Parts: sequence; structure tokens; C-alpha cells
Amino acid sequence: MAAANCSLTVDRQLIDAKFESYRLSLEPLPTYTVNLDGAVAEVKLREDQYTLDHMRIYGMYNYLHCDRWYQDSVYYVDQHERVMHLAVTLDTAISKPREVFRLSADIKSCDTLVCASMHFTSPTWVALSDGTGKLYLLRMNNRGPNNTDKWEIMFQQDLGEPFVIIHSHSYAKDHKNLIDVVLLKAEKDESNIEGSGFHSVIDWLTVSCEFSESSKCEVLRHRTLIGRLAPHYAALEQDGTGLMIASDKPFMFVQIDGKPVEEQKMDTSEKKEPVYYWQQTNDDLTINIQLPENTTKQNIEFQLSPDHLQVGVKDQVGFIEGQLFSSVDHSESTWTIAENSLEVILLKKDKGVMWPELVPGDSRGEFTMNSNQTSEINERLLNLTSEELNADPEKDKEPSNADELEECDRFPEDSSSLTRFDNNTLKPTHVVNLSSHQYLFTAVVNAAEMPCLCLRHDVDALLWQPQPKQETMWQHIGTFNALGYVQASKREKKFATCAPDHSYAALCECFRRVFIYRQPSPVQTVLYNRKEARHVGQVAKQQVANLETNDPVLGFQATSERLFVLTTKNLFVIKVNANSSQ
Repeated sequence: MAAANCSLTVDRQLIDAKFESYRLSLEPLPTYTVNLDGAVAEVKLREDQYTLDHMRIYGMYNYLHCDRWYQDSVYYVDQHERVMHLAVTLDTAISKPREVFRLSADIKSCDTLVCASMHFTSPTWVALSDGTGKLYLLRMNNRGPNNTDKWEIMFQQDLGEPFVIIHSHSYAKDHKNLIDVVLLKAEKDESNIEGSGFHSVIDWLTVSCEFSESSKCEVLRHRTLIGRLAPHYAALEQDGTGLMIASDKPFMFVQIDGKPVEEQKMDTSEKKEPVYYWQQTNDDLTINIQLPENTTKQNIEFQLSPDHLQVGVKDQVGFIEGQLFSSVDHSESTWTIAENSLEVILLKKDKGVMWPELVPGDSRGEFTMNSNQTSEINERLLNLTSEELNADPEKDKEPSNADELEECDRFPEDSSSLTRFDNNTLKPTHVVNLSSHQYLFTAVVNAAEMPCLCLRHDVDALLWQPQPKQETMWQHIGTFNALGYVQASKREKKFATCAPDHSYAALCECFRRVFIYRQPSPVQTVLYNRKEARHVGQVAKQQVANLETNDPVLGFQATSERLFVLTTKNLFVIKVNANSSQ
């Protein structure tokens, strides 16, 4: 099955075209501090971990873990190999760190140790890595803030090379409880001579646990993918039917249960002859299809409604079938045959609207411009181009230099993409080109759903919720105005996140400072914009919190009410909203 080239459809109702800027607010943010019993078990990069992949995977790791099933609970691993739990007990009260699990005491003797990691799989299951290459699946009947029970080991296995856990999910199938876990690591690549000498490895494990007192667990399937660069995002679908990866370089499956996968050829990279060609003007669209020899009018199957088109030949595969990008006047549209060529003319209902696609997701066609459109574009570009490096020597300014672009004006590589892989075929089914959408951060809006991606769109930051079972694979659910531009100016930024209710986004620097960007809210006083001669009804606030510490920030998590900031010796809790409804 060929991968469908998809696009991200922006919800224009969630875009504020009149947004001006953030106003700095000096309102104090209540901040509470908890002293940790033991320092956080920070693992610094070794001399042989020098690549960008090592920095992304291990060096910038978030040591603070938020239990999205019980959002007022956070966890970390300390230097005594203990998994420690802290919870918000009252509005202004935080519990003392409490041990819920203890790792092996000989961890520090591992020469290839990386940071311990964990992910909360379900309300009762936790996936945990000790940083040496061992995977644990742990269970607790109730993880609420008032629970004092410790985690119980249900499964453990040494997988060899150390890794970090980036996602996991639990679901029921065939009277068994299945747990999918996604692991990430950087691995030496002897074939990558011209590059860094390493590549990134994603392991996708499916573990089966029986619904019985014995609760026997075993690995059912182990799939391995590799890519040239570490992914920005990797998450599993709720029922284990697919894996989504956002990365600057493509990933591909190389092993299943330790056995090599036959060399794959990405369907999206194969150059195939288009099935049809189409053009458009402000008023209509013209589609041309080359027909098999001796095709008559009676052999043509043609169905057209205002929003749907189907064209084919009897007893053969159809040429076009699907939902049109926009509505057409089907009563005035026509089709004709001449010299084994079928020409279809569709009249647009919305005149002047240019279609980016004929049938969204259909990659079998190719758009071509007519001669008038090509000439018009050339005329527009004529005054912007010159055969000389500096066409006007009298001007003081030098020609534009791409090396002097600001960081906020740079875009990802052309190969950057968001890809969905099918669990059965192990092939990509949907691909979105992210070359114009810089990845910003990952956020969990609903613990029972896949994590959201926050991508830059122009100057804004757009939040996308994967919904694999819906017609729209990725839904635009929220917007943080101008955050795409603002975050680029934060040179010391280490972590970024947002509230599950989209009420604010937050950036955290390596030391001390946290920046909070709130959604526009009504103002109680009367404000007047003299430049545009209008009243201002809403203001978006920026707030800055300065932490009283000189220790580096190791972890950063957000809920709808609070921000949690972890340093080597302290946990800071910043009260952002009085309640989640604000």
C-alpha cells in the first residue's frame, strides 16, 4: 500500500490574525519549594557521546515525570537508585518525597550507563528503565496521591544496550492485556563514515500479560527501526495498530524479532507516471486522463456530486475517486473524449479560491500550470532576480546572506516529515512534509490519547492531536499566538511545554528563569489603542518566574494549574492558574 502524502489542515477559527503581542505582567506567581531527600540521579554525557543524537536523547532528557492519569503526581529517580514520588495534597501543600520503587544497587558500576527513564502506561501500569539496558513493567492498583503502596514488578528483561523510554500504552486484545513500549537509543554505525558515525534506533516492543493471578508476561513482538537522526516525536496508537514518528531524517524497519527485514523501498520516493494531470483557474478546473486504447464513451464510469468525484473505466481500476478539496457546480461540469484522452471540466462554486489539491491525500495526480499562469509568475519574480551578485553597486547594503538569518527564520530540512507506520505491513501509510513546520515540543492533553505535537506555523505555534481512527489524521486543536517566533529568541531555552487545557505555554531556561505565555483574556480596565483608534478588549500576558537556585534545571512539567521545575536538589511548584477552568 502506497503512503498517502497528507497535509496539516489549519482550523482558521483558532488563528487570531489580529494578535498584537504579549504584555509583560509583573503580577507575582506563587512558588513553593520542596527539598529533595537525595539529589537527582543526573547522568552526564561521556566523551564518546559527542553527537547531536546523544545530546537530544540523553543530554536534554527531562528527569521529571508527570503521571498524566493523576496530574498532581510527579516522579524522579535520585542518586540512591530510588524512584521518588511527590504529590500536591492541598492547594499550597506538597508532600515530602516518598520512595515507590528501588532499582538495583549495582547500576553505577555500568560503564555505559544512561539516565533512568519511565512512562506511565495506564492508571495501573508503569514502564521503567534503569539506564543499563533493563526494561521493567511495574503495576500498582492505585497510584493516587494518597496511596502508600510500592510498585510491583510484573516483567523485567535485559535488552542489552542502554535506552530511554519515550512512550508506552496498554490495551486489551484476545483476552490478554497488551503493553506496547517504544524505546530510543543511539548506536554506533560503522557504515556511516561521512556522518557522525552513529544512528538512532527505535525499538517497538509488544508485551503480553495474562489476566490471571500469575500474570505471566512475555514479549510477543520486537520491531526495530533506524534513522540517521534522533526523532523529535514517537508515539503509539491507542490500540497498537500504528506508530507515528516525526523526524528530520526518515526511519525504516530493519528487524522483526531479531531477524532482518527485506530491504524496503519507500513508496513515497518511487517516481511513478501520474495517473492524471490537472490545471485550474479562478473559475474552473481541468483534468486530463490518458485512456487505454479503444476506450469508448460507453466504457467510461463517471460520477460527480458537489463534493465527490469518481472516474474510471469498466472492469478496471479507477483513475480518480474521493472527496474534492472544495465544492463544484456538478450540473454545469462536463467531460469529453478525444484521441484516447478524457478531459473533465469542473466549475468551482467558490470563484477565486485556488485549490492546493484536487482530492486531498491522492498522490496519483500532478498539478500543471498553463502558459498564462507561468508567464504571470515569471513577471512577478523578474524584479526580484538578477544575473549579477549585486545589481546596484551604488547601494550600501550587501546582497542577502543566508548565513546571517536569525534562528527564528530558519526552517527544518526538506526531508523532515511526520510518518505513520502500520503495525502489520511495517510500511508508511501517511506522510506529512514538515519542512515548513518547525517542531517545538510534545504535550499530553488527554492521558488516554496520543501525545500532541506543537509545530510552528508562520509565527504561531499550533497544537496537533493525532486521531488515527478519524478521517482527519491530525487535528488542529489549539494555537499559541506568536510563540513560534518568541521561542526562537530564547537562546538558553532547555524545555518547552503547555497546559493540557491550552491556557498557557511555558519555556524554561537552563538556569533559574521560566517564561509563561498566557492566552488572551478580557481586561477589567478600559484600554485604548491610539494607533488604530480602537478599544482593546483582550490582552495576552507574559510572566517571568525567577527560581531561587543556582542549580541547573533537570526537569519541567505542566498541568492546567501548576508548573513543576526540578533542579538537582529541589522541586519548585509554580501556581499558574487558580483552577483548571481559568
